[in-house]
Amino acid sequence: MTTTKHRSLLDGLDEFVAEQLQTWKSVGAAVAVIHKNEVIWQKGYGYRDLESKLEVTPSTLFAIGSSTKAFTATTAALLVDQELLNWDTPVKTYKDNFKMFDPVATERLTIRDMLCHRSGLPRHEMAWYNSPRTREQLVNALQYLEPNEDFRNKWQYQNLMYMTAGYLVGNLKETTWEKLVQDHLFKPLGMTSSLFSVEEMQTQPDYAFPYMEKDGENVRIPYRNIDAAGPAGSINSNLEDMIAWLRLQLNKGQYDGQQLVSKEQMEVLHSPQMPCDSPFHGPEMPISTYGLGWFIEPYRGHSLIHHGGAIDGFSSQVAFLPEEEIGIVVLCNTNGSLVPYTVTFNIIDRLLGMEPVDWSEKMAKLMRGDESAESAVTDTPEALDPAAVPVADTEEKTDHANVISLDRPVTTYAGIYYHAGYGELSIQRKDDGLQAIFNEIDMPMEYTGNDTFSVLLVLFGLKITFTFQVDQENNAHSISIPFLMEPGTKPIEFIKKSAE
Repeated sequence: MTTTKHRSLLDGLDEFVAEQLQTWKSVGAAVAVIHKNEVIWQKGYGYRDLESKLEVTPSTLFAIGSSTKAFTATTAALLVDQELLNWDTPVKTYKDNFKMFDPVATERLTIRDMLCHRSGLPRHEMAWYNSPRTREQLVNALQYLEPNEDFRNKWQYQNLMYMTAGYLVGNLKETTWEKLVQDHLFKPLGMTSSLFSVEEMQTQPDYAFPYMEKDGENVRIPYRNIDAAGPAGSINSNLEDMIAWLRLQLNKGQYDGQQLVSKEQMEVLHSPQMPCDSPFHGPEMPISTYGLGWFIEPYRGHSLIHHGGAIDGFSSQVAFLPEEEIGIVVLCNTNGSLVPYTVTFNIIDRLLGMEPVDWSEKMAKLMRGDESAESAVTDTPEALDPAAVPVADTEEKTDHANVISLDRPVTTYAGIYYHAGYGELSIQRKDDGLQAIFNEIDMPMEYTGNDTFSVLLVLFGLKITFTFQVDQENNAHSISIPFLMEPGTKPIEFIKKSAE
Protein backbone atom coordinates (compact mmCIF):
# COMPACT_ATOMS: atom_id res chain seq x y z
CA MET A 1 0.00 0.00 0.00
CA THR A 2 1.39 3.39 -0.95
CA THR A 3 1.98 6.23 1.46
CA THR A 4 -0.52 8.35 -0.48
CA LYS A 5 -3.15 5.68 0.11
CA HIS A 6 -2.30 5.64 3.82
CA ARG A 7 -2.71 9.39 3.98
CA SER A 8 -6.15 9.22 2.40
CA LEU A 9 -7.23 6.65 5.01
CA LEU A 10 -6.70 9.34 7.65
CA ASP A 11 -9.30 11.68 6.16
CA GLY A 12 -11.45 12.91 9.05
CA LEU A 13 -8.72 12.40 11.66
CA ASP A 14 -8.63 16.13 12.50
CA GLU A 15 -12.28 16.03 13.50
CA PHE A 16 -11.80 12.80 15.44
CA VAL A 17 -8.91 14.16 17.51
CA ALA A 18 -10.82 17.37 18.24
CA GLU A 19 -13.80 15.29 19.34
CA GLN A 20 -11.61 13.15 21.62
CA LEU A 21 -10.09 16.21 23.27
CA GLN A 22 -13.59 17.38 24.06
CA THR A 23 -14.86 13.94 25.17
CA TRP A 24 -11.97 13.38 27.57
CA LYS A 25 -11.70 17.04 28.62
CA SER A 26 -8.10 17.30 27.46
CA VAL A 27 -6.28 20.54 26.72
CA GLY A 28 -3.91 19.74 23.87
CA ALA A 29 -2.40 16.93 21.84
CA ALA A 30 0.21 16.29 19.17
CA VAL A 31 -0.19 13.44 16.68
CA ALA A 32 2.28 11.99 14.19
CA VAL A 33 2.03 8.96 11.89
CA ILE A 34 4.76 7.48 9.73
CA HIS A 35 4.67 4.79 7.08
CA LYS A 36 8.04 3.27 6.27
CA ASN A 37 10.30 6.34 6.37
CA GLU A 38 7.71 8.89 5.32
CA VAL A 39 5.71 11.16 7.61
CA ILE A 40 2.04 10.96 6.61
CA TRP A 41 0.63 12.97 9.54
CA GLN A 42 2.17 15.52 11.89
CA LYS A 43 -0.14 17.99 13.63
CA GLY A 44 -0.84 19.78 16.88
CA TYR A 45 -4.33 20.13 18.37
CA GLY A 46 -5.69 22.30 21.16
CA TYR A 47 -3.44 24.34 23.40
CA ARG A 48 -0.01 24.00 24.93
CA ASP A 49 -0.88 27.04 27.05
CA LEU A 50 -4.61 27.24 27.69
CA GLU A 51 -4.55 30.58 29.51
CA SER A 52 -2.66 32.38 26.73
CA LYS A 53 -4.35 30.36 23.98
CA LEU A 54 -1.00 29.24 22.54
CA GLU A 55 -1.59 26.29 20.21
CA VAL A 56 0.23 22.95 20.14
CA THR A 57 2.69 22.61 17.23
CA PRO A 58 4.83 19.67 15.98
CA SER A 59 7.71 21.32 17.89
CA THR A 60 5.89 21.54 21.24
CA LEU A 61 7.70 19.65 23.99
CA PHE A 62 5.72 17.28 26.23
CA ALA A 63 6.81 15.06 29.12
CA ILE A 64 6.54 11.51 27.70
CA GLY A 65 6.57 9.74 31.10
CA SER A 66 7.09 5.98 30.94
CA SER A 67 7.55 6.02 27.17
CA THR A 68 11.09 6.81 28.39
CA LYS A 69 11.50 3.14 29.40
CA ALA A 70 12.19 2.02 25.83
CA PHE A 71 15.12 4.46 25.69
CA THR A 72 16.54 2.95 28.87
CA ALA A 73 16.20 -0.60 27.54
CA THR A 74 17.88 0.51 24.31
CA THR A 75 20.89 1.91 26.20
CA ALA A 76 21.27 -1.54 27.75
CA ALA A 77 21.13 -3.08 24.25
CA LEU A 78 23.93 -0.71 23.17
CA LEU A 79 26.11 -2.06 25.97
CA VAL A 80 25.23 -5.65 25.07
CA ASP A 81 26.43 -4.90 21.52
CA GLN A 82 29.67 -3.56 23.00
CA GLU A 83 30.05 -6.70 25.16
CA LEU A 84 30.06 -4.57 28.31
CA LEU A 85 26.83 -6.15 29.48
CA ASN A 86 25.02 -9.46 29.17
CA TRP A 87 21.24 -9.70 29.49
CA ASP A 88 21.47 -12.72 31.77
CA THR A 89 24.55 -12.06 33.90
CA PRO A 90 23.60 -11.13 37.49
CA VAL A 91 23.75 -7.40 38.23
CA LYS A 92 25.91 -8.24 41.25
CA THR A 93 28.68 -9.20 38.78
CA TYR A 94 28.83 -5.59 37.60
CA LYS A 95 28.05 -3.87 40.91
CA ASP A 96 29.39 -5.97 43.78
CA ASN A 97 27.62 -3.99 46.50
CA PHE A 98 24.21 -4.41 44.81
CA LYS A 99 21.65 -5.73 47.24
CA MET A 100 17.94 -6.55 47.22
CA PHE A 101 15.78 -7.47 50.22
CA ASP A 102 15.46 -11.02 48.88
CA PRO A 103 18.90 -12.75 48.99
CA VAL A 104 18.01 -14.87 45.93
CA ALA A 105 17.22 -11.74 43.93
CA THR A 106 20.47 -10.16 45.18
CA GLU A 107 22.48 -13.04 43.72
CA ARG A 108 20.46 -13.73 40.57
CA LEU A 109 18.73 -10.52 39.39
CA THR A 110 19.78 -9.58 35.85
CA ILE A 111 19.19 -6.52 33.72
CA ARG A 112 16.68 -8.58 31.70
CA ASP A 113 14.73 -9.18 34.92
CA MET A 114 14.76 -5.45 35.69
CA LEU A 115 13.62 -4.44 32.22
CA CYS A 116 10.74 -6.93 31.96
CA HIS A 117 9.35 -6.24 35.46
CA ARG A 118 9.89 -9.60 37.17
CA SER A 119 11.98 -8.64 40.22
CA GLY A 120 9.31 -9.66 42.74
CA LEU A 121 8.97 -6.08 43.98
CA PRO A 122 5.61 -4.29 44.13
CA ARG A 123 5.61 -0.70 42.92
CA HIS A 124 6.91 1.02 46.11
CA GLU A 125 6.13 4.33 44.34
CA MET A 126 6.22 6.44 47.48
CA ALA A 127 9.84 5.40 48.05
CA TRP A 128 10.93 7.54 45.07
CA TYR A 129 8.09 9.88 44.15
CA ASN A 130 9.15 13.47 44.93
CA SER A 131 11.97 12.08 47.08
CA PRO A 132 14.90 14.43 47.79
CA ARG A 133 17.28 11.46 47.61
CA THR A 134 19.74 10.96 44.75
CA ARG A 135 19.53 8.13 42.22
CA GLU A 136 22.42 6.37 43.95
CA GLN A 137 20.74 6.68 47.35
CA LEU A 138 17.53 5.23 45.94
CA VAL A 139 19.42 2.31 44.39
CA ASN A 140 21.09 1.62 47.74
CA ALA A 141 17.68 1.72 49.45
CA LEU A 142 16.40 -1.24 47.38
CA GLN A 143 17.73 -3.68 49.98
CA TYR A 144 15.12 -2.41 52.44
CA LEU A 145 12.09 -2.74 50.14
CA GLU A 146 10.20 -5.99 50.63
CA PRO A 147 8.97 -8.06 47.68
CA ASN A 148 5.42 -9.39 47.58
CA GLU A 149 6.12 -12.12 45.02
CA ASP A 150 8.88 -14.64 44.50
CA PHE A 151 11.68 -13.54 42.19
CA ARG A 152 10.67 -14.08 38.52
CA ASN A 153 7.28 -15.42 39.59
CA LYS A 154 5.08 -12.62 38.30
CA TRP A 155 5.13 -9.54 36.09
CA GLN A 156 4.77 -6.39 38.23
CA TYR A 157 5.29 -2.94 36.73
CA GLN A 158 8.24 -1.36 38.53
CA ASN A 159 9.73 2.12 38.13
CA LEU A 160 12.56 1.66 40.64
CA MET A 161 13.96 -1.25 38.63
CA TYR A 162 14.12 0.92 35.51
CA MET A 163 15.83 3.66 37.49
CA THR A 164 18.38 1.07 38.67
CA ALA A 165 18.91 -0.28 35.14
CA GLY A 166 19.68 3.23 33.92
CA TYR A 167 22.02 3.78 36.86
CA LEU A 168 23.83 0.53 36.02
CA VAL A 169 24.35 1.25 32.31
CA GLY A 170 25.66 4.71 33.18
CA ASN A 171 28.11 3.22 35.67
CA LEU A 172 29.36 0.63 33.20
CA LYS A 173 30.19 3.42 30.73
CA GLU A 174 31.63 5.58 33.54
CA THR A 175 29.07 8.27 32.82
CA THR A 176 25.38 8.95 33.46
CA TRP A 177 22.30 7.44 31.86
CA GLU A 178 21.42 10.90 30.56
CA LYS A 179 24.77 11.33 28.76
CA LEU A 180 24.53 7.83 27.32
CA VAL A 181 21.09 8.57 25.85
CA GLN A 182 22.21 12.00 24.64
CA ASP A 183 25.40 10.79 22.90
CA HIS A 184 24.24 7.45 21.53
CA LEU A 185 20.54 8.01 20.78
CA PHE A 186 19.47 11.66 20.75
CA LYS A 187 22.53 12.93 18.85
CA PRO A 188 22.72 10.35 16.02
CA LEU A 189 18.91 10.42 15.65
CA GLY A 190 18.91 14.22 15.37
CA MET A 191 16.63 14.50 18.43
CA THR A 192 17.97 17.98 19.13
CA SER A 193 14.95 19.23 21.09
CA SER A 194 14.63 16.29 23.51
CA LEU A 195 15.85 16.68 27.08
CA PHE A 196 15.69 15.07 30.51
CA SER A 197 14.20 17.56 32.94
CA VAL A 198 10.99 19.56 33.14
CA GLU A 199 13.10 22.37 34.61
CA GLU A 200 15.14 22.56 31.42
CA MET A 201 12.04 22.15 29.27
CA GLN A 202 10.64 25.41 30.62
CA THR A 203 13.63 27.31 29.21
CA GLN A 204 12.75 26.23 25.64
CA PRO A 205 10.70 28.35 23.19
CA ASP A 206 7.88 25.84 22.60
CA TYR A 207 6.67 23.62 25.46
CA ALA A 208 3.37 22.50 26.94
CA PHE A 209 2.04 23.29 30.40
CA PRO A 210 0.57 20.43 32.46
CA TYR A 211 -3.17 20.38 33.21
CA MET A 212 -5.73 18.30 35.04
CA GLU A 213 -9.49 18.34 35.23
CA LYS A 214 -10.96 19.67 38.46
CA ASP A 215 -14.65 20.40 38.99
CA GLY A 216 -15.25 20.15 35.25
CA GLU A 217 -12.53 22.66 34.37
CA ASN A 218 -8.95 22.19 33.21
CA VAL A 219 -6.54 23.79 35.67
CA ARG A 220 -2.80 24.18 35.34
CA ILE A 221 -0.80 22.10 37.84
CA PRO A 222 2.90 22.17 38.82
CA TYR A 223 5.47 20.24 36.82
CA ARG A 224 6.80 17.14 38.56
CA ASN A 225 10.57 16.83 38.59
CA ILE A 226 11.53 13.13 38.61
CA ASP A 227 15.19 13.52 37.67
CA ALA A 228 16.39 11.03 40.32
CA ALA A 229 14.20 8.29 38.82
CA GLY A 230 14.88 9.61 35.31
CA PRO A 231 15.44 6.30 33.45
CA ALA A 232 11.88 5.29 34.41
CA GLY A 233 10.20 8.33 32.90
CA SER A 234 11.89 11.76 32.72
CA ILE A 235 12.34 12.37 28.96
CA ASN A 236 10.60 15.36 27.36
CA SER A 237 10.21 15.38 23.58
CA ASN A 238 8.11 16.48 20.62
CA LEU A 239 6.67 15.02 17.42
CA GLU A 240 9.67 15.92 15.29
CA ASP A 241 12.07 14.02 17.52
CA MET A 242 9.79 11.08 18.30
CA ILE A 243 9.36 10.44 14.57
CA ALA A 244 13.11 9.71 14.43
CA TRP A 245 12.71 7.34 17.39
CA LEU A 246 9.91 5.47 15.60
CA ARG A 247 12.05 5.18 12.47
CA LEU A 248 14.80 3.53 14.51
CA GLN A 249 12.28 0.95 15.74
CA LEU A 250 10.79 0.22 12.33
CA ASN A 251 14.24 0.00 10.70
CA LYS A 252 15.45 -2.49 13.33
CA GLY A 253 18.13 -0.30 14.85
CA GLN A 254 19.23 1.45 11.68
CA TYR A 255 18.94 5.19 11.10
CA ASP A 256 20.19 7.19 8.13
CA GLY A 257 22.22 4.22 6.93
CA GLN A 258 23.92 3.75 10.30
CA GLN A 259 23.24 0.69 12.47
CA LEU A 260 22.99 2.28 15.93
CA VAL A 261 21.81 -0.91 17.62
CA SER A 262 22.28 -4.39 16.15
CA LYS A 263 19.28 -6.12 14.62
CA GLU A 264 19.85 -8.99 17.06
CA GLN A 265 19.47 -6.77 20.12
CA MET A 266 16.53 -4.84 18.66
CA GLU A 267 14.87 -8.24 18.22
CA VAL A 268 15.42 -8.93 21.93
CA LEU A 269 13.82 -5.59 22.88
CA HIS A 270 10.85 -6.28 20.63
CA SER A 271 10.32 -9.93 21.71
CA PRO A 272 7.97 -11.11 24.48
CA GLN A 273 9.78 -11.76 27.76
CA MET A 274 6.90 -12.07 30.23
CA PRO A 275 3.11 -12.42 30.05
CA CYS A 276 1.66 -9.27 31.58
CA ASP A 277 -1.47 -7.50 32.75
CA SER A 278 -3.54 -5.38 30.42
CA PRO A 279 -6.87 -3.58 30.82
CA PHE A 280 -7.50 -4.04 27.10
CA HIS A 281 -8.04 -7.82 27.21
CA GLY A 282 -10.79 -8.66 24.76
CA PRO A 283 -11.35 -9.76 21.18
CA GLU A 284 -9.13 -6.96 19.81
CA MET A 285 -6.18 -7.65 22.14
CA PRO A 286 -6.53 -11.17 23.58
CA ILE A 287 -2.95 -11.65 24.80
CA SER A 288 -0.57 -9.24 26.53
CA THR A 289 3.18 -9.59 26.90
CA TYR A 290 6.08 -7.33 27.83
CA GLY A 291 9.41 -7.19 26.02
CA LEU A 292 12.19 -4.89 27.22
CA GLY A 293 10.73 -1.40 27.46
CA TRP A 294 7.73 -2.29 25.27
CA PHE A 295 4.32 -3.92 25.54
CA ILE A 296 3.86 -6.51 22.77
CA GLU A 297 0.28 -7.46 21.91
CA PRO A 298 -1.71 -8.63 18.91
CA TYR A 299 -4.14 -5.94 17.83
CA ARG A 300 -7.00 -7.34 15.74
CA GLY A 301 -4.60 -9.97 14.39
CA HIS A 302 -1.69 -7.61 13.74
CA SER A 303 1.53 -7.34 15.73
CA LEU A 304 1.53 -4.18 17.87
CA ILE A 305 4.47 -2.92 19.95
CA HIS A 306 3.77 0.09 22.15
CA HIS A 307 4.32 1.91 25.43
CA GLY A 308 2.41 4.69 27.11
CA GLY A 309 3.47 7.19 29.71
CA ALA A 310 1.97 9.38 32.39
CA ILE A 311 3.40 11.94 34.75
CA ASP A 312 1.79 14.99 36.37
CA GLY A 313 -0.30 16.70 33.69
CA PHE A 314 1.01 14.66 30.74
CA SER A 315 0.21 11.39 28.97
CA SER A 316 1.67 9.73 25.89
CA GLN A 317 1.52 6.72 23.61
CA VAL A 318 4.26 5.50 21.25
CA ALA A 319 3.24 2.58 19.02
CA PHE A 320 4.29 0.76 15.89
CA LEU A 321 3.18 -2.14 13.73
CA PRO A 322 6.43 -3.74 12.53
CA GLU A 323 4.93 -5.84 9.73
CA GLU A 324 3.01 -2.93 8.22
CA GLU A 325 5.89 -0.48 8.93
CA ILE A 326 3.52 1.98 10.59
CA GLY A 327 4.50 4.18 13.54
CA ILE A 328 2.30 6.43 15.69
CA VAL A 329 3.02 8.88 18.50
CA VAL A 330 0.40 10.82 20.48
CA LEU A 331 1.41 13.31 23.17
CA CYS A 332 -1.05 15.05 25.49
CA ASN A 333 -0.78 17.68 28.26
CA THR A 334 -3.67 16.53 30.45
CA ASN A 335 -3.36 14.40 33.58
CA GLY A 336 -4.20 10.72 32.98
CA SER A 337 -5.83 11.49 29.64
CA LEU A 338 -7.03 8.54 27.56
CA VAL A 339 -6.71 10.53 24.31
CA PRO A 340 -3.34 8.93 23.42
CA TYR A 341 -5.01 5.50 23.54
CA THR A 342 -8.26 6.29 21.73
CA VAL A 343 -6.46 8.23 18.98
CA THR A 344 -3.72 5.61 18.50
CA PHE A 345 -6.19 2.73 18.22
CA ASN A 346 -8.42 4.71 15.87
CA ILE A 347 -5.47 5.49 13.59
CA ILE A 348 -4.52 1.80 13.51
CA ASP A 349 -8.09 0.83 12.61
CA ARG A 350 -8.13 3.36 9.77
CA LEU A 351 -4.74 2.33 8.37
CA LEU A 352 -5.58 -1.38 8.52
CA GLY A 353 -8.80 -0.67 6.62
CA MET A 354 -10.94 -2.07 9.43
CA GLU A 355 -14.23 -0.87 10.84
CA PRO A 356 -13.12 1.41 13.71
CA VAL A 357 -13.72 0.11 17.21
CA ASP A 358 -15.43 2.67 19.43
CA TRP A 359 -12.58 2.69 21.96
CA SER A 360 -13.88 5.84 23.57
CA GLU A 361 -17.14 4.12 24.48
CA LYS A 362 -15.39 0.90 25.54
CA MET A 363 -13.14 2.84 27.87
CA ALA A 364 -16.01 4.90 29.24
CA LYS A 365 -17.90 1.66 30.02
CA LEU A 366 -14.89 0.17 31.77
CA MET A 367 -14.47 3.29 33.86
CA ARG A 368 -18.17 3.25 34.78
CA GLY A 369 -17.91 -0.43 35.64
CA ASP A 370 -20.45 -1.41 32.99
CA GLU A 371 -18.25 -4.25 31.74
CA SER A 372 -16.34 -6.86 33.67
CA ALA A 373 -12.60 -6.17 33.60
CA GLU A 374 -9.64 -6.90 35.82
CA SER A 375 -8.99 -3.18 36.11
CA ALA A 376 -10.25 0.10 34.77
CA VAL A 377 -8.59 1.48 31.66
CA THR A 378 -7.00 4.24 33.70
CA ASP A 379 -5.12 1.49 35.52
CA THR A 380 -2.78 0.96 32.59
CA PRO A 381 0.60 0.32 34.22
CA GLU A 382 2.17 3.55 33.07
CA ALA A 383 -0.93 5.49 34.13
CA LEU A 384 -0.48 4.20 37.64
CA ASP A 385 2.49 6.45 38.15
CA PRO A 386 1.11 8.48 41.07
CA ALA A 387 0.59 11.69 39.17
CA ALA A 388 -1.63 10.08 36.58
CA VAL A 389 -4.30 9.34 39.14
CA PRO A 390 -6.83 12.17 39.58
CA VAL A 391 -5.93 14.31 42.54
CA ALA A 392 -8.45 14.63 45.34
CA ASP A 393 -9.88 17.98 46.30
CA THR A 394 -7.73 18.86 49.29
CA GLU A 395 -10.00 21.73 50.16
CA GLU A 396 -12.95 19.50 50.97
CA LYS A 397 -14.95 20.75 53.91
CA THR A 398 -14.73 18.87 57.17
CA ASP A 399 -17.79 18.24 59.26
CA HIS A 400 -16.35 19.55 62.51
CA ALA A 401 -19.22 18.07 64.49
CA ASN A 402 -17.89 14.61 63.59
CA VAL A 403 -14.21 15.29 64.29
CA ILE A 404 -12.92 12.96 67.03
CA SER A 405 -10.74 14.56 69.71
CA LEU A 406 -7.31 13.08 70.37
CA ASP A 407 -7.14 10.52 73.18
CA ARG A 408 -3.57 11.56 73.96
CA PRO A 409 -1.47 14.73 73.88
CA VAL A 410 -0.44 15.92 70.40
CA THR A 411 3.17 15.47 71.50
CA THR A 412 2.60 11.71 71.67
CA TYR A 413 2.49 11.48 67.87
CA ALA A 414 4.60 14.42 66.70
CA GLY A 415 8.16 13.68 65.68
CA ILE A 416 10.44 12.23 63.00
CA TYR A 417 9.89 8.64 61.86
CA TYR A 418 12.19 6.64 59.61
CA HIS A 419 12.16 3.65 57.27
CA ALA A 420 15.47 2.69 55.61
CA GLY A 421 13.81 2.15 52.22
CA TYR A 422 11.47 5.13 52.28
CA GLY A 423 13.39 7.74 54.27
CA GLU A 424 12.04 10.22 56.80
CA LEU A 425 8.42 11.00 57.62
CA SER A 426 7.63 14.02 59.79
CA ILE A 427 4.49 14.31 61.93
CA GLN A 428 4.01 17.96 62.84
CA ARG A 429 1.56 19.98 64.89
CA LYS A 430 -0.70 22.18 62.81
CA ASP A 431 -3.40 24.45 64.23
CA ASP A 432 -5.41 22.15 66.51
CA GLY A 433 -4.24 18.91 64.93
CA LEU A 434 -1.46 17.16 63.05
CA GLN A 435 -0.16 16.80 59.53
CA ALA A 436 2.32 14.41 57.94
CA ILE A 437 5.10 15.59 55.65
CA PHE A 438 6.75 12.99 53.46
CA ASN A 439 9.04 13.64 50.48
CA GLU A 440 8.16 17.34 50.89
CA ILE A 441 4.46 16.53 50.38
CA ASP A 442 1.94 17.74 52.97
CA MET A 443 -0.65 15.15 54.03
CA PRO A 444 -3.57 16.31 56.22
CA MET A 445 -4.39 13.97 59.13
CA GLU A 446 -7.78 13.37 60.74
CA TYR A 447 -8.02 11.37 63.99
CA THR A 448 -10.33 8.35 63.87
CA GLY A 449 -9.67 6.88 67.33
CA ASN A 450 -7.48 4.12 68.76
CA ASP A 451 -4.22 5.86 67.75
CA THR A 452 -5.23 5.82 64.08
CA PHE A 453 -5.53 8.70 61.62
CA SER A 454 -7.16 9.00 58.23
CA VAL A 455 -4.52 10.64 56.05
CA LEU A 456 -5.20 12.27 52.69
CA LEU A 457 -2.74 10.89 50.15
CA VAL A 458 -3.28 13.60 47.58
CA LEU A 459 -1.16 11.93 44.89
CA PHE A 460 -3.59 9.03 44.66
CA GLY A 461 -6.75 10.92 45.49
CA LEU A 462 -7.53 8.62 48.41
CA LYS A 463 -7.24 8.35 52.16
CA ILE A 464 -5.11 5.77 53.94
CA THR A 465 -4.76 4.88 57.61
CA PHE A 466 -1.76 5.75 59.77
CA THR A 467 -1.68 3.48 62.83
CA PHE A 468 0.62 4.52 65.69
CA GLN A 469 2.09 2.04 68.16
CA VAL A 470 1.97 3.78 71.56
CA ASP A 471 3.10 2.56 74.98
CA GLN A 472 1.45 3.16 78.38
CA GLU A 473 3.59 6.25 78.94
CA ASN A 474 2.12 7.95 75.86
CA ASN A 475 5.27 7.41 73.81
CA ALA A 476 4.72 6.57 70.14
CA HIS A 477 7.35 4.15 68.84
CA SER A 478 6.32 3.61 65.22
CA ILE A 479 3.71 4.17 62.50
CA SER A 480 2.25 1.47 60.26
CA ILE A 481 1.28 2.82 56.80
CA PRO A 482 -0.30 0.82 53.92
CA PHE A 483 1.51 2.70 51.14
CA LEU A 484 1.40 -0.32 48.83
CA MET A 485 -1.70 -1.13 46.79
CA GLU A 486 -0.77 -4.58 45.45
CA PRO A 487 -2.07 -7.87 46.90
CA GLY A 488 0.18 -9.61 49.40
CA THR A 489 1.93 -6.48 50.58
CA LYS A 490 2.49 -5.50 54.19
CA PRO A 491 2.22 -1.96 55.61
CA ILE A 492 5.43 0.07 55.73
CA GLU A 493 6.69 0.44 59.30
CA PHE A 494 8.29 3.80 60.16
CA ILE A 495 10.26 3.83 63.45
CA LYS A 496 10.35 6.98 65.58
CA LYS A 497 13.75 8.66 65.61
CA SER A 498 13.05 11.70 67.74
CA ALA A 499 10.27 13.74 69.28
CA GLU A 500 9.18 17.02 67.76
